[in-house]
Amino acid sequence: MNINETLVKKILTEAKGYLDVGFTHSLNPYSGCAFSCWYCYVREMPIQRFKGIPWGEWLDIKTNAAENYRNEIIKLRKNNKPVNIFMSSATDPYQPMERKAGITRAILEEMLENPPDFLQIQTRSPLITRDIDLLLKLKDKCNSLVSMTIETDREDVKQIFAPYAPGIKSRLKAVKEVHDAGISTQASISPVLPFTPDFPKVLEGIVDHIWIDTLSIGDGSMGKRSARLGMPAVFEEHGLSDWYQKDLHVRVEKFFKKYFPSAIIRVSKDEAFPK
Repeated sequence: MNINETLVKKILTEAKGYLDVGFTHSLNPYSGCAFSCWYCYVREMPIQRFKGIPWGEWLDIKTNAAENYRNEIIKLRKNNKPVNIFMSSATDPYQPMERKAGITRAILEEMLENPPDFLQIQTRSPLITRDIDLLLKLKDKCNSLVSMTIETDREDVKQIFAPYAPGIKSRLKAVKEVHDAGISTQASISPVLPFTPDFPKVLEGIVDHIWIDTLSIGDGSMGKRSARLGMPAVFEEHGLSDWYQKDLHVRVEKFFKKYFPSAIIRVSKDEAFPK
């Protein structure tokens, strides 16, 4: 990994496009991502396309992230601006380097003093359990949600599309630990990858919400980024083409509603922000 420490001018980015359905800002403690999922739409964004280093092989640590957060939210509060944060949209806030760098933890500590109105933490890392102590304190100060990406219940499928990401069982164990601690949790089936009929069963009792999204409707360009990344060919190569359909979200939503109340199931952009 090419790892650099960097100072940034701002840490809160005004929410646009996919996130403008309720979120006001995104917050990315890092740039780059060690998990290097093959389907990741960030591979097709300018931050990567003009980087010159392959996705998954570089990471920028935003060392002044917590300080910037404090200054920026104080300014927003003076202007009576709502602050609904999605952390993170272009990286995972719990990079392996977070164990040492502690950037995300420092931000959460700052949030205890200057809480947002709403915080959604989007991750696929079991490392989030390290911060349960802070998350418990934070839930008394603002609405918050831990959303764990669990694209499938099949480890063999995960290995095809995200071989460097944490294992499925470890994610399930982590989200259960967070949920059992009394913190609101969500399973983010995003993007939907081939799963077994038993997938709903492994989520029962450990998540309060389920969020469904696909490579066709959830990559920010209605499937164009996913196509440029060669995802249709990957699905075909592994005999999984039936799982790469534009109406897949409809089928998956219908399937999960057999096991969960409709009210806890959300689908793609229009329902991305918890109501």
